[in-house]
Amino acid sequence: MNKRQKPSQKMKGATVAAVLCFVAAIAIVGTYTFNDYKRTQQKAELARVEEDRTKDEETKEPAEEANNLVVKNQDEPEEPEEPAETEPEDTDAGTENDAGTGTNAGGNAQSTAGSGMSVNFGEDSKLLWPVNGTVLMSYSMDKTVYFSTLDQYKYNPAVVISGAEGDQVLCGTTGIVKSIDVTAETGTTVNVDIGNGYELFYGQLKEVPVKVGDYVEAKSVLGYVSQPTKYYSVEGCNVYFEMRKDGQPINPVEYLEE
Repeated sequence: MNKRQKPSQKMKGATVAAVLCFVAAIAIVGTYTFNDYKRTQQKAELARVEEDRTKDEETKEPAEEANNLVVKNQDEPEEPEEPAETEPEDTDAGTENDAGTGTNAGGNAQSTAGSGMSVNFGEDSKLLWPVNGTVLMSYSMDKTVYFSTLDQYKYNPAVVISGAEGDQVLCGTTGIVKSIDVTAETGTTVNVDIGNGYELFYGQLKEVPVKVGDYVEAKSVLGYVSQPTKYYSVEGCNVYFEMRKDGQPINPVEYLEE
């Protein structure tokens, strides 16, 4: 009985061993296959990542080139625009403007454009009175004089001569109208250049018939006596008559005819 069981146990042992070998073989094959599968998957993943990176680089390159082009265009200086062509200035208009400012190429206005006239007042020349009236306030630059309207003492660079409203105001000598201004103190004031640095100022006027640049002769009407400004309301209607030499006030009475 035992003899018959021994071969059976050997067969069972062989069978178990074969099964174990088979299982081991399957496990080994499975492990190898799994590892190979993992390597294959890793390679595929790496290939996909590489492909995506390549695509990204290809996409970035045109964008970077475009950005570089924009930066380059921004850095490059713009070409300056060509200046617009301008028509030459009218020389006659320039002469008129010079007359309006009282200057010309020579420095002092001496004649109007095209007039061919010159002015040449000197130390021995004489002036006509602008109006027939009395002196209300004398020229005084060495000491102050009393201004009734202002109720104060001031220096007076002019002669203030009485006149009736509407009286003619005459030019004292030949000259060129340098400017016509309106100020709070002397109202409408005509400035006449009489040459060699001498100028005359006629203030408190109205209805002035002359214009800047006009050549005027002695006894030419420069305007008419107006109502006085608020600076001379107490003194009444008058002509403000000032004389300057090289921009400094001088006493016009010394040149007025007696």
